[in-house]
Amino acid sequence: MPALTPDRWTELPRVPDPGPEVHDRPVLRVVTAPALLEGAGFPVRRPFPSRELGFREADPFLLLDHLGAVEYGPGEAKGAPWHPHRGFETVTYMIDGVMRHRDSQGGGGVITDGDTQWMTAGAGILHDEMPPEELVANGGLFHGVQLWVNLPRALKWTPPRYQSIDRHAVRLLTSSGGDVLLRLIAGEIGPWRGPGMTWTPITFIHATFEPGARLAMPWPTDFNALVYVLMGSGAVSPAGVLVREGQCAYLGAGGRVLMVASTQPESPTGRWEVLLLGGRPLREPIASYGPFVMNTREEIIQAFEDYQAGRMGTIPVTELRPPQAP
Repeated sequence: MPALTPDRWTELPRVPDPGPEVHDRPVLRVVTAPALLEGAGFPVRRPFPSRELGFREADPFLLLDHLGAVEYGPGEAKGAPWHPHRGFETVTYMIDGVMRHRDSQGGGGVITDGDTQWMTAGAGILHDEMPPEELVANGGLFHGVQLWVNLPRALKWTPPRYQSIDRHAVRLLTSSGGDVLLRLIAGEIGPWRGPGMTWTPITFIHATFEPGARLAMPWPTDFNALVYVLMGSGAVSPAGVLVREGQCAYLGAGGRVLMVASTQPESPTGRWEVLLLGGRPLREPIASYGPFVMNTREEIIQAFEDYQAGRMGTIPVTELRPPQAP
């Protein structure tokens, strides 16, 4: 897995075990992500929003798409051509492969092997997310995630902004035993902070467990907690609830997240790969339709009108292709 993985985990700063006096978060629900097609027809697994795990439980998160892992053949790779967003942030984390992002304000770039693109749509923006021509022509491995983070009512109209987070900027930590690698992309663990700048307080971690590794990590009591399995298998909470690839565990209240990798985690690498997500719930009304997430139906109607009137930006002229000759 090319996502930033140093050779010596034991030399990284260690996250101390909060101790048994801290209440562990129980698993309230395990959801198996359904598969669907997104964008121009690429496959994703989406644990939320779903019938079992909705906006209320995931708050402040709106959507999680697991892209791949898939080995594309020549001509098979697809993306999401130009489309609008308003009212939230998109966080695209590329684990394997390459993706190119462009937006109507000139932001964007190419992300690969552990890079992250963080786009605040805010008041409105157009963007596209496409595989580069080389991947389309030759095929190759493609594996990543996209997370949508809601913005509070007071920040729905904040100006759009773009963050490119190079994999080498990610804060690397390890468990108290030195056998779990923690890539802190956003948020805080004790005194350590990830590089992502967030409007809504959240934590975003990609963790890699050696077989049988144990992680007991402090977790803010005012945050929710979600564990999504990218690859392999392991147990969550003192009850040892087993979660496998494509499943998401929704955790209850507490100050510690306890996880133990299976001794044989059922993955090609022999490791357990998970996303640890948490955030402070906004507890605000949600009106959602397609690429827009606001607080009222009237604001959704306004979003469509603003998009159609070009008030969310326009596609750069360099991206407009002349019509094909008959």
